[in-house]
Amino acid sequence: MSNETNTPEVRMTVDGHIAVISLDNVAKKNAITPELMHQLSQRLTEFDNDDNLWVAVLDPAGEHTTAGLDMPKFFGPTATAKPIPADQIDPFALEKRCRKPVISVVHGITYTIGIEQMLASDIVIAADTARFCQLESKRGIAPLGGAHFRYLTRTGWGNAMYHLFLCDEFNAQEAYRCGFVQEVHPYGKHRERAMEIARLICKVAPIGLKATKAAALTYIAHGEKAAIAVIPDIQKTVFASEDFKEGIQSFVERREANFQGR
Repeated sequence: MSNETNTPEVRMTVDGHIAVISLDNVAKKNAITPELMHQLSQRLTEFDNDDNLWVAVLDPAGEHTTAGLDMPKFFGPTATAKPIPADQIDPFALEKRCRKPVISVVHGITYTIGIEQMLASDIVIAADTARFCQLESKRGIAPLGGAHFRYLTRTGWGNAMYHLFLCDEFNAQEAYRCGFVQEVHPYGKHRERAMEIARLICKVAPIGLKATKAAALTYIAHGEKAAIAVIPDIQKTVFASEDFKEGIQSFVERREANFQGR
């Protein structure tokens, strides 16, 4: 269990095919330092590169997702921030992005980059304690981690501008109404539900899921024609897999498929 004497770190534990990645800086409400940002990138890269890991659950330690950046360490005279290496996963998915399903767990204070990181994931499960605020413009700056376009893709122009312009704090139910989060549960139960969803996803062929995510991102980046154009490549990829054969055989035999990710 985390406590306030722990050295800030990002841990990764493995549960079957699930990687649980936990940023722990509880003493500072999980404020993110440059070192923690790089550790998060490294853990996400380890997950993405491991063929035996199929789903990641990002579960910040303690009662709060994050209070945001440790500002002096990013922008002060003694700042230590460095770019994420190009061959590593970008936690904001602005550069290299995870190819596999990523579930974000959020609770308590979920400010600024906490929102941007959850919106860079695929599914968000919130505790009823979650409080959100994109408050950069109150500090004379602007969101730099993707909020300016991911608010639009998740919730549409009106809801996006409402919260981006007001820089207001809103609760988990409002986040659910807008589409930022997919489910809201009592604190503690939300972690259990995220793991339940991850286990359900692990029953699905991972090659098919990677192909689906890649195709969906093609649509986001390039539009409908480009998404249609990649269908033959998707077909070629999935039809050549052992999981495709297992999926068909399990259907014929009326049993649950046992996918292997190859």
